[in-house]
Amino acid sequence: MESELNNLVMMWFLTTLSLYYCYHFSAKISKGFTRLVSIFPVLVLLSLLPFNLHTFHLGASHVFVLSWLANFRLLLFAFDQGPLSPLSPKFLLFMLAACSPYKIKENPVKIKNGGTPFQVPSLILEAANKTALLVFLFYSYNFKQYFHSHVLLVLYFFHTYLNIQLLLAVAAIPAQILLPGVELEPQFKTPIRATSLQDFWGHRWNLRVSDTLRPTVYDPIKTLSARIIGPRWASLPAVLATFVTSGLMHELVYYHIIRETPTWEVTWFFVLQGVFVDIEIFLKKKLVATGKFKLHEAISGPLALSNIALTAGWLSYTQLLRNGADKKIIHESNAIVDFFKGSAKVL
Repeated sequence: MESELNNLVMMWFLTTLSLYYCYHFSAKISKGFTRLVSIFPVLVLLSLLPFNLHTFHLGASHVFVLSWLANFRLLLFAFDQGPLSPLSPKFLLFMLAACSPYKIKENPVKIKNGGTPFQVPSLILEAANKTALLVFLFYSYNFKQYFHSHVLLVLYFFHTYLNIQLLLAVAAIPAQILLPGVELEPQFKTPIRATSLQDFWGHRWNLRVSDTLRPTVYDPIKTLSARIIGPRWASLPAVLATFVTSGLMHELVYYHIIRETPTWEVTWFFVLQGVFVDIEIFLKKKLVATGKFKLHEAISGPLALSNIALTAGWLSYTQLLRNGADKKIIHESNAIVDFFKGSAKVL
């Protein structure tokens, strides 16, 4: 565990140096291909650095933050777009915008003294709650032999969800301390209340990923498609391309966890979801928009969530379970608990 923490410190040291180079040198180069060439070594480095971490809880989250979010934002930065443009007045703001899985609200809610809500106490409480739930999950894994396989799949899903939520809460704390008064937009927007697949993936689930994929993949493909097939159906290939990209990036996260040759189940999960969303968009334009037919939200919502649950159980977790990733995560979870128990005894 100590060696893993040392690798974590070194990774963030190199990440800071890389982003410092982008901020002070690449930013002075004209936008476009030339700036892209200048930051290309950084893109490669950020893709590789998380693989020096070998635990699921640290490694997978940093593949998501650095290899995916930061790299995509730097790609936009090369063309003077995205959250890194215009250039922040301070390097620290630039680094936070590049690496943090959150977004600052453009119109924060004002409070009486003219400021905005200071969220650190609530974020610490949220992180503590998520940690407590994860510890409870860790403990329940000791009895996994008594659980049905479908129950275990549900537990693994909540483990993933809680891990993401904990990462987001922890990542937001330094931003709130360094930028007192800002209000952060939530990463999720009550996914369980989704009324359709389009609503779930586009407006409720992992919103910062949607914010990143929209300008890097969806918008360019839609613009290109509009010239070829017209604006009415231009969103269909754009949606599918976005889901394919998301699938490939999830494959990278999975590769970090299992360290085995990809078998592409998780990519096919997202391809399938892209096809379903395209079908949904087609039907809405053909039937709903013309008033011929409309499915009530009380039916369309559960159908969408059931679709995601069934296909995720079939494809998204298959690759992990076949390679024993669940056993690795359970072992690691127990090691984390033991590490903190040992630290508490020393204190």
